[in-house]
Amino acid sequence: MKFNKIYILFIGASILSTSCKDVLEAPSQSSLDEQVIYTTPVLAEGAYTGIVRCMGEVNFRARYIPYYGANTDTELASNLDGDNSKDNVNISNYNTKTSNSYFASSNGSSIWESPYTGIERANIAIAAIKKYNNLTTNKEMAHLLGEILTIRAVYYSDLIKAFGDIPARFEPLNSSTINVPRSDKDVIYKQLLADLKEAEEYLAWPNENAKTRSVERVSKAFAKALRARIALYAGGYSQRMDGTVRLSSDPDLSSDKMYQIAKDECLDIIQQKSNKLLGFEEVFRTLLKENTTAGLESMWEVPYSTSRGRVTINLGVAHTTQDQYYTASKNNVTLLANPTMLYEYEKEDVRKDVTLVPYSWENGKQILSTNYNKIYFGKFRAEWMTRPIGNGNDDGMNWIYMRYSDVLLMAAEAINELEGPTGPNDAQKYFRAVRERAYPNNPEKVNAYMDQITSGPDKFRTAIRHERALEFTGEMLRKADLIRWNLLSDRITTSSQKLEQLKNKQGIYADLPTNVYYKYKADGISLDYYGFNIGDTDSYGAANYTNSAKMTMNTDYWTFIAARNPDLQQYWPVPQFIINNSNGTLTNGGVSYEQ
Repeated sequence: MKFNKIYILFIGASILSTSCKDVLEAPSQSSLDEQVIYTTPVLAEGAYTGIVRCMGEVNFRARYIPYYGANTDTELASNLDGDNSKDNVNISNYNTKTSNSYFASSNGSSIWESPYTGIERANIAIAAIKKYNNLTTNKEMAHLLGEILTIRAVYYSDLIKAFGDIPARFEPLNSSTINVPRSDKDVIYKQLLADLKEAEEYLAWPNENAKTRSVERVSKAFAKALRARIALYAGGYSQRMDGTVRLSSDPDLSSDKMYQIAKDECLDIIQQKSNKLLGFEEVFRTLLKENTTAGLESMWEVPYSTSRGRVTINLGVAHTTQDQYYTASKNNVTLLANPTMLYEYEKEDVRKDVTLVPYSWENGKQILSTNYNKIYFGKFRAEWMTRPIGNGNDDGMNWIYMRYSDVLLMAAEAINELEGPTGPNDAQKYFRAVRERAYPNNPEKVNAYMDQITSGPDKFRTAIRHERALEFTGEMLRKADLIRWNLLSDRITTSSQKLEQLKNKQGIYADLPTNVYYKYKADGISLDYYGFNIGDTDSYGAANYTNSAKMTMNTDYWTFIAARNPDLQQYWPVPQFIINNSNGTLTNGGVSYEQ
């Protein structure tokens, strides 16, 4: 039984002091005392579930996950060639208005409000668990505290990625703290790094106790990996409240110190051997089979029941009619692959055909996409699920928040910055593990590539940045990576140029075949296609395939990635309705936003 399907009988009224309306109603504070809740494991578990459930709010699962990372060199919004004034386009075009309806609040649920509801519930639980328990002797409550500290860090990390500087709330609300101004994100980062260090002391490794047997529960490995990721964000570039893009001026968050944290945390995870790489395709088949066993590649997943979650619906392959995988009429894909990624992967890289799918489904058959505007993410394809997706807007699929390959690449990056690629801790071997998985039948190619990129830290740094694109396309990590590397504007400019060249068959795309070619396999349903690799030829395609088509691209598709320089708006604005209700405490600072 998936964790989030547990029926919560009791959640303290204090936990429900803010919204998140789909959590069950609870007894009043007078009938169920806070001390009883947070000293009784089964009741405290209910509080924990209430904290996590805010990730299931519609405006979070259907707005934050698919839209936060849209429009980079790897992922593009599905409505990219639409009217920039429309809210579903404007939310991703780096000129987002404060009045965008996708920020709208419904019963206290929005991209801004749902995480803060989770944070407030976490604050209440953290304070009470510390107040009423001896954490040295009560290991069960200590472990729960570690989980809650980590989930609160997830909420804060996601809010910072979306909005930049935000209000810092680490204590339960009272009458004097209802409205507080935005804090410098550095203050929050320092608190999160301290919180996660504390959480590590309470948590067990994957499969070390009953709770950590599932990736739907927090383990020490995930807390350490999250701390490494947050350290890289804190030590990297970002837009500040005055509008400038720069590194932190806080000496505690210097790049070297943050790389050291990332290095130490990742090496601890690697040396523990509590997680492992699977075959690349197996990672996503495991997800879609709803196998939540801990100790594999997935390190933590946002847990969704069948009435929550829009991973396959929003980020998967389009189904335009009912079929054996969709009993609903169709799905509305929100995010597409940047088609230039088709030619970033080498033909031998097994990640390509898992990640990128140039077809949709119609009447139970795969239909080749002959438009570059319709390249889908195969990582989340419904055809790999063990059950059909029913009517409604949700598919019940968990969202992978962290994979072990990320730990390996973070380790390689941090060690390279501190020691170079072949220093005492041998950064290259962690990169090599990911590369070897991608080229299982080409060890000579891997060896040659590793020799090429390990001659110095600059080449290795460039290779890591490219490898993260190849490894994580479709997983919404790219935008935050580009921001921390100070490459957001550069890569979007380059990507726009590549898209124009792709349409016109120029530059590296000049020798692509005139057509793409396809035929159906013996089952009469599945496509065999050719022509999506550099080096493919029309002569081979015509000789071996029965059908052909020309690839097209919507006019000026590339001009819609960003309405202006993305470094002018790396983050979403604080929504206008939040500002209006803040009693004058919240503004959007020195960043230019339209209402």
